[in-house]
Amino acid sequence: MTESFHVLGSFIQMNVSEFLIIPASEQHIHYAERICEEMFESAKARGTGIARRTPEYVANKMKEGKAVIALHKDGRWAGFCYIETWSHGEYVANSGLIVSSEFRQYGLAKAIKKRIFDLSREKYPKSKIFGLTTGLAVMKINSDLGYEPVPYSELTQDEEFWKGCQSCVNYDILMMKERKNCMCTAMLWDPVEKEKELRAKLEMKAKARERLKEMTKKSSLLKRIEAKLWKSTKKFVQTALQPRNSGSDKTGSTIPQGINN
Repeated sequence: MTESFHVLGSFIQMNVSEFLIIPASEQHIHYAERICEEMFESAKARGTGIARRTPEYVANKMKEGKAVIALHKDGRWAGFCYIETWSHGEYVANSGLIVSSEFRQYGLAKAIKKRIFDLSREKYPKSKIFGLTTGLAVMKINSDLGYEPVPYSELTQDEEFWKGCQSCVNYDILMMKERKNCMCTAMLWDPVEKEKELRAKLEMKAKARERLKEMTKKSSLLKRIEAKLWKSTKKFVQTALQPRNSGSDKTGSTIPQGINN
């Protein structure tokens, strides 16, 4: 039930572009047993619990188009993750994230998680997407995708989901805490909340544009006022500096003061 992947691997230079990450189908069923073995060995190496899945279960996910597989360009299996739905599709879980031991440390887990997240959104646009994990790396990937840590009470309460935890080594802890907490961290991506966040951001941007528009108008008005004041001031100064010949007649001759005609 939990998401996980190991962090050790070879040091061969490689990047995500060398892999094909696609929705799995019937043509990939022959990888099912290998995938289950890798999941088990990875969980055992970490010493943490994970709900075990059978090759038949994994193969069925491939048939239903509810899984993503990663293949190296030479055809070698590289990674896998699948979709589970609960509470009549209200909740979706991206589970069983695993990367082959020979292809770790190349960012493949993040690429697979992004692809399975996109596939989940395509198939179940109204569903809440959640995950339970003990892995810090997976928590970081989930956080980058927009997941938020939540209490177990915000997850599906579908009994079938919780039955899937029975094969986990930490199942007794889960039951002892009445399914309110365990070793895994619960994370949730809620489309309703994300829609609210998006609307809030759009409203903030719209308000910011309006403020900028208003500021631009005020700036333009101030510039016009400034130009008008400068023009008036300039005219006043020019007038003030002009010489005054109040003692001259119309012909420009000076009339002696104090002499009467």
